[in-house]
Amino acid sequence: MPPSSVFQWFLLVCPAVVILAYFLTVFPHSPDSLYINPSLAILPKSSPAWSIYPDSFYEGGAYAKFPYGTVRYWLIGPEDGKRVVLIHGLSVPSIIWKDIAPKLAATGHRVLLYDLYGRGYSDAPQTTYDTNLYTTQLALLLQYVGWSKANIVGVSMGGGIAAAFGAQFPHLVTDKVVLIASAGLMESSDMSRTTKFLSSPLMQVVSASHPFRLYLQYLAAQKASGNPIGDLVRHQSAHLPGYNLAIASSIREGPLRSLAPQFAALGRHSRKTNGSVLIIWGTADNVVPYRYASRVQTLIPHAELVTIEGGLHDITISHSDDVARAMIEFLDR
Repeated sequence: MPPSSVFQWFLLVCPAVVILAYFLTVFPHSPDSLYINPSLAILPKSSPAWSIYPDSFYEGGAYAKFPYGTVRYWLIGPEDGKRVVLIHGLSVPSIIWKDIAPKLAATGHRVLLYDLYGRGYSDAPQTTYDTNLYTTQLALLLQYVGWSKANIVGVSMGGGIAAAFGAQFPHLVTDKVVLIASAGLMESSDMSRTTKFLSSPLMQVVSASHPFRLYLQYLAAQKASGNPIGDLVRHQSAHLPGYNLAIASSIREGPLRSLAPQFAALGRHSRKTNGSVLIIWGTADNVVPYRYASRVQTLIPHAELVTIEGGLHDITISHSDDVARAMIEFLDR
């Protein structure tokens, strides 16, 4: 092609490209609004979920509105008591503390409980459920209730959140952190293939479909199993569109794995400020195996370990007296 023809083509195409670029730059797509899925609060009070875990399960309950949705929380115990926050785990909301929180309150502690995003009576934002989502949720909640700092306790995934919170917001931690059967350091090999498959994006598309949700609701409507907490998990999965999303995203991107730097940072800050860390673990834990207790101690060398012989992952329920006794002795020092 002669040079003159190339130049002519350039003159023809160049204005069109410039105009297109102009319109793409001047008129960008508006950002998508955050979609927020509802909580158990939308279910009728005749629902079995309400009989198992009403929003008045603990006294002193209220709702706080944050950018990522409404959060349900409770404050129990004397107002002038030592402040402590309890963070639940992956799938079961704050009912998991039913045998621990009253004991703390009865021994003079001011206890803050709350449902994580996507569980119980807290909304489920359509977003990535990573560590930062959970730690900022707690930071906002502390600000909302007017607490400048508190001791932090977490069980299972809540332990990973507690460790990350202590690393990210050390100024909001009084001086003590308790990690109970803590996630945060798990390896992929500890998760079953079924768990990995059910948390995959493909299965999330399937589980969000109307026919599949009807099937889950059919299963949840069957006779109670005799395990109220298990039934509550089934009702959340069947009736709350955001619950399965929250669980799956937490498994893929959340505070179950890869938090070694945060545990180490918590250990360094805790030692530097004369803080203390308590680890409580059951030897028969088949969800987050007992061997992880020694790994936590490697990252936080001054952490104390209380071992619950024969304890499974649900030690806050199965061994609540032992767990509460160890916590109270530690927190009251």
